[in-house]
Amino acid sequence: MRFIASLALAAVAVTALPAAAQSFQKPEDAIKYRRSAFTVLAAHFGALGAMANGRAPYDAAAAARHADAIQLVSTLPWAGFVPGSDKGDTRAKPEVWTEQAKVQEGAQRLQTEMGRLAAAAKTGNLDNLKTAFAQNSGSCKACHDSYRKD
Repeated sequence: MRFIASLALAAVAVTALPAAAQSFQKPEDAIKYRRSAFTVLAAHFGALGAMANGRAPYDAAAAARHADAIQLVSTLPWAGFVPGSDKGDTRAKPEVWTEQAKVQEGAQRLQTEMGRLAAAAKTGNLDNLKTAFAQNSGSCKACHDSYRKD
């Protein structure tokens, strides 16, 4: 049920994406949006990682569903990095706003890597998932190290 709710949230967010970047009423709304997207991404990425690393039983159908989620959700958080959302309940470092070209490169790299991981997860082959997950496990960390506090 939680998975369905996550996908429903993601679907609503995608359909609202063009308007979302311009419709945040307050900077806090943008912060909540991007944090929520990252939370959903982490949950599905973590589930795939648990299967790939043997901490959870491999389930090909569940892996494919998680793959769909990460592929979609990896495109969402970036709309929440709007002017004024650098203050408040955020763990984003100031460099997110001063190094926009690098941040966008990182966002594109994450989306590409999540697409590759999703493709491997959808093959129904655990070895493919393990290989792709090992190659992608650092894609989040690279941006976290540069652009996230703590």
